[in-house]
Amino acid sequence: MDLSSRAADATAPLELPGPVVSTQWLAEHLHDPRLVLVDASSALNRTEEALPGALLLDLDGPFSDPASELPHTAPTAEQLTAAARALGISCTSTVVAYDGKGVFASARVWWLLRGGGFERVAVLDGGLPAWAAEGRPIGTHAAPPAEPGDVELVPRPGRFAGAEDVARALADPSATVLDARSAGRFAGTEPEPRPGLRPGHMPGAVNLPYTELQDAHGRLLPPAQLRERIAAAVPEGQRIVTSCGSGLTACVLALGAHLAGREDVVVYDGSWSEWGRPGPRPVVGPEGLSRGPGSPRQG
Repeated sequence: MDLSSRAADATAPLELPGPVVSTQWLAEHLHDPRLVLVDASSALNRTEEALPGALLLDLDGPFSDPASELPHTAPTAEQLTAAARALGISCTSTVVAYDGKGVFASARVWWLLRGGGFERVAVLDGGLPAWAAEGRPIGTHAAPPAEPGDVELVPRPGRFAGAEDVARALADPSATVLDARSAGRFAGTEPEPRPGLRPGHMPGAVNLPYTELQDAHGRLLPPAQLRERIAAAVPEGQRIVTSCGSGLTACVLALGAHLAGREDVVVYDGSWSEWGRPGPRPVVGPEGLSRGPGSPRQG
């Protein structure tokens, strides 16, 4: 290879093998200057340990809308652009997100950035646990770069659904609302981690815990198995609305659906943090269907 070819390679974007990368792929590209590696661990499972060179991406902070009373609400395009630039993300960057629980909050980064028109973003399969289990090097979080990036994120329509969109989807036979929470939380027999929320699920929703798209080690299932799991919950041809507790693991379902070849997917941003609040929205709990005060009685 001549000098001009090597120079061209150095300035060309680092291409991803897909929306999910293996620990081996990341190890081979860990020190590539075109790579921006981010730790998207939620506050519940964040530690000081990090993959070498990883930047902390705070989904509880700059990557959520500070004006919203709900957790993890998608930020505005301006907020998202500013947060991404602060991590040094440029239009020529390649971003890999991981978290401390396997594939959990990292899928939210994939969904947010793609929703802003940025395609070179992937999730590390198995996250920090898979990396550490293989004896790969562990460090601490790197400091944000001195020079901000230049990425410009423009939101694509139809990536997120609101409560009224979800209500229409629940009544639409051509749509399925998938709930990523555990079976116990879906049934209302396990407590919600956020106080004040009603137990149970939306009437007509289908439970598909995000963990059912992963193996025992927190890695995503192969595409063929993902297709089987998704098809068992949502018939082919139906559009999918994913929900969870606060919009994080709903994105795991969205990622799994994408890998299964299902593209007609939106994420309910408010998820159970919104729907499950006291109010008129119907909830199926341990004692059956209920509505908030002031709602019409069921005949």
